[in-house]
Amino acid sequence: MRTASAPWPRCSPLSRFCLPGRLRRPWMSGTPATTGREKARSAINSGLNSFLDLIDPEKVSMIEFGQVRAFVAVADELNFGRAAKRLNMTQPPLSRQIQILEATLAVKLLERTSRSVRLTAAGRAFLSEARTMLQQREHAVKAARQAASLAGGALSIGFVGATTYGYLPWLATRVRDELPDIEITFEELTSRQQLDALRSGRIDLGLVRPIETEKPIRSASVFREGLALALPLDHPLAVRRRPELSHLEGQPFIMYSSGGPYMRALLTAAFDANGIRPQVVQSMSQAQAILSLVSAGLGLAIVPDETRNACFDNVVFRPIRLGPSVFAELHAIWRSDNRNTALPRLRELAFRTAR
Repeated sequence: MRTASAPWPRCSPLSRFCLPGRLRRPWMSGTPATTGREKARSAINSGLNSFLDLIDPEKVSMIEFGQVRAFVAVADELNFGRAAKRLNMTQPPLSRQIQILEATLAVKLLERTSRSVRLTAAGRAFLSEARTMLQQREHAVKAARQAASLAGGALSIGFVGATTYGYLPWLATRVRDELPDIEITFEELTSRQQLDALRSGRIDLGLVRPIETEKPIRSASVFREGLALALPLDHPLAVRRRPELSHLEGQPFIMYSSGGPYMRALLTAAFDANGIRPQVVQSMSQAQAILSLVSAGLGLAIVPDETRNACFDNVVFRPIRLGPSVFAELHAIWRSDNRNTALPRLRELAFRTAR
């Protein structure tokens, strides 16, 4: 049994640990067969045209994860120096790892010159499968650790900064009270970063602004809130209890930048629909930065209503309507093929108590 202080074995045969199911061959599970070539042919997936099917099965089982990781790094960087730095190693052992991998597979994966590195056709085919191998290994390690550490399991939740003003503390409290046997880890990530983290298995569930997703990632609304006008305490509109959107015509305004695409699109659409043209003086991606500029007297801003929980001197909030059905939404995203047994319990809680 591996302990926290013991390193992972230097050689972890893919045939016994994490080769994806769609690549797994009969000879790797101990199925009797007559010859290596017959065994390979009997295992070929009808939808898979990978050159791995043509490789001696004995050689496939000799591939080490370190070699696969080295190849993926070089393929990503197309530069041995940068890849070596990324892997915290020097170039000579990195080159040796690639050479051993190519010798094992009996194919050339990279074309190397003194000035450039590029993938061969075989390298491009192997890259997709190599990424899957590494992801499956990570999933297997995570699943084993979860099973060993807690009976209820463990979950990793990604979240955007906007959730910290209200929804995230509320959800964390409910999880603590209703799912005490599940260990929860939180990680702040942008919406795009959360999509990548879901694909790699780094997180189990994400909390994001509405974002376009593709299978197997699912998305559903768990929270929506109104909007508030944030303005300096001494601004003339501060005396109004419910300012109208038309009052922002020509006013100095702090807008969401392209780094906050959801809120930027929401506000832009509302201004366009009502023919309002505020004077945009600054653009920021996060509400925290926007409110700091409002506090400094640089302009007004429209932010999600729960942002008023942020503590800023010299800032007051007033409710404002952008339209009859305009709200700021928060979505939960997850992989439909995630086998973490704790995930359905968390989703059920989030949707049951959705606000």
